[in-house]
Amino acid sequence: MTTKPFPTWDDAATAGMDEASLLLYRSNLLGSDLRITNYGGGNTGAKVSLIDPVSGEPTSVLLVKGSGGDLGSMKMDGFSSLYLDKLVGLKQRYRGPDFEDEMVGYLPHCTFNLNPRAASIDTPLHAYLPFKHTDHMHPDALIAIAAMENSEQVTKEIFGGEMGWVPWRRPGYELGLMLENYVKEHPGIRGLVMAGHGVFTWGDSAKSCYQNTVQVIEIANAWLAKKSAGKAAFGGEKVSSLAEVEANEVLARLLPALRGLASASGGHKLAHVDRSDAVVQFVNSQQLEQLAALGTSCPDHFLRTKIRPLVLPESTWSLEGEALGAALNDALAAYRADYAAYYERCKRANSPAMRDANPVVILLPRIGMVTLAKDKATARIAGEFYINAINVMREANAVDQYVGLPEQEAFDIEYWLLEEAKLQRMPAPKALAGKIAYVTGGAGGIGRAIAERYLKEGACVALADIDAEALEETVAALKKKFGRDVVHGARCDVTSEESVIASVKSTILAFGGLDLLVSNAGIASSAAIEDTTLALWNRNQSILSTGYFLVGREAFRIMKAQRVGGAMVFIASKNGLVASNQAMAYCAAKATEIHLSRCFALEGAAFGIRSNVVNPDAVIRGSRIWSGDWSKERAQANKIDEENLEEFYRQRSMLKRSVLPEDIAEGAYFFAAEHLSGKSTGNILNVDAGNATAFTR
Repeated sequence: MTTKPFPTWDDAATAGMDEASLLLYRSNLLGSDLRITNYGGGNTGAKVSLIDPVSGEPTSVLLVKGSGGDLGSMKMDGFSSLYLDKLVGLKQRYRGPDFEDEMVGYLPHCTFNLNPRAASIDTPLHAYLPFKHTDHMHPDALIAIAAMENSEQVTKEIFGGEMGWVPWRRPGYELGLMLENYVKEHPGIRGLVMAGHGVFTWGDSAKSCYQNTVQVIEIANAWLAKKSAGKAAFGGEKVSSLAEVEANEVLARLLPALRGLASASGGHKLAHVDRSDAVVQFVNSQQLEQLAALGTSCPDHFLRTKIRPLVLPESTWSLEGEALGAALNDALAAYRADYAAYYERCKRANSPAMRDANPVVILLPRIGMVTLAKDKATARIAGEFYINAINVMREANAVDQYVGLPEQEAFDIEYWLLEEAKLQRMPAPKALAGKIAYVTGGAGGIGRAIAERYLKEGACVALADIDAEALEETVAALKKKFGRDVVHGARCDVTSEESVIASVKSTILAFGGLDLLVSNAGIASSAAIEDTTLALWNRNQSILSTGYFLVGREAFRIMKAQRVGGAMVFIASKNGLVASNQAMAYCAAKATEIHLSRCFALEGAAFGIRSNVVNPDAVIRGSRIWSGDWSKERAQANKIDEENLEEFYRQRSMLKRSVLPEDIAEGAYFFAAEHLSGKSTGNILNVDAGNATAFTR
């Protein structure tokens, strides 16, 4: 166990705070350390005196973390607020354990000050304990104790009489009453270990509650570390890890096929790879198969990871090509069949329909862990939760015997009607949710605009660009705007086969594959025919022709391996259809791009891979190609002043409108979105404000 200290309570920062602000401070502090509780897990509460908006008199109110929030990042609006006297009055409405779910429907009637934040299922646990401040956390150390076969005896050995212990009971009203009764019968204890859940602690003030919580965790950590000292984790190492380069090669080959097969039967998914020390120690261990089969022990864990993972042995992941696809298909089919059998064994008369039966967690001996989910953040968080489960199994098995939740109890949590209702309230996925886009020239004006458009529609985007500084700035800005999980930067010289292959591989390692290609990297040049040097000709061909071929070929290979279709968008130019004065090299290369797209459309149709062209014209504002000599050269070719160039192009258009990067992004989005252009391939969309000479027919 780590000896790194927990976050320290800052008296200076909290001076003058009211009780509600102190609760928020405590919550954020607890949630800032994943050793205390995992993302979205745990909850905090405080009983405070507030002015009733109706009577104008002080009244007791329970503030408690609301449903679906995260302690580390929540704000004050993340707390639900409920009249304490009404919560206490609910006891008269309780009809017993068989009817406890109906009590959730009463919680909105206890709302204080019309607070829209929905109350958590754990609200009764905080309401009925006789303490002003309460914490319910999921630290690995306490979950490990809660998941031991002899959990109650171990709790007594560690804490003596300072901590109580209650058996497993799923979250809800009955558990709240259990905690209340236990504390009445055992006055003076500082907290409770709840089998399968974690720990409940309390205090008279926000600070003393926080200190009590972390002290209990520290005591458990120290005891477990002492007991496990000198023991080989998980029975010791069975296999050794591959070198990083080898592991990356395996993953670059494996992930598209794995992701494609899982997506084909459960909707598009994103992948997250984790090769942290805890993961590698587990997947390389003697006890991997045995412990993985037992499943996780905490509701917060298996709600995000499923009850158990899929273990893919080296005999599977070491295969290549068709053999790899066949072996993966068999492994996933077997997992889905096993999950369906679990569902059939455990389902109730009113259980929701079976959900996606594909695995969330895939364990690879010698490599690490892959997690799959419908968005990247969920895939990453699922991995974090399974690391919590790994830590729990390691600590529990080192001193006792790890036990998972009984299968029926696990099912009743996973398919709980209240959980189903929460899922049904989730907003509909965006049009590009679960899709992975790769955009060349991503740091330029058009590339960035396309990336932003795709990100707004739910895609993950890898930006590739040769300009490392501009790429770094663009990636940082987009991560700040859209989140760190959904944006990836990969420096790429599209004229280099090695560079293209490397940047596409980095995209696979970041997200799991590739669904949308936007080939946009470009230059512009102008010269009379007799002044067009071979070097200028070759430069245009290498970037605009060879570059588009190399990027398209690699994307095509990945899309074909995934077998779930895909879309290619080539950002060409009006000049690919209409020759421009003194731009031979540029026009010829742009014409090649258009024909390349048609070739991809022709061969890709059999695999559901569409390829289309967007032809911009005169995109001056925000476009990097106008920052060099191109602006000056085009002004000279058209015999106008350079500062009048945008107005010249605007007036030249039929619609008399300027064309902006965002306009090109709309065209690129149209061809990426299956619901808009799913029956379009081999087509050209001109976004040029109207140019009769460029009409395609």
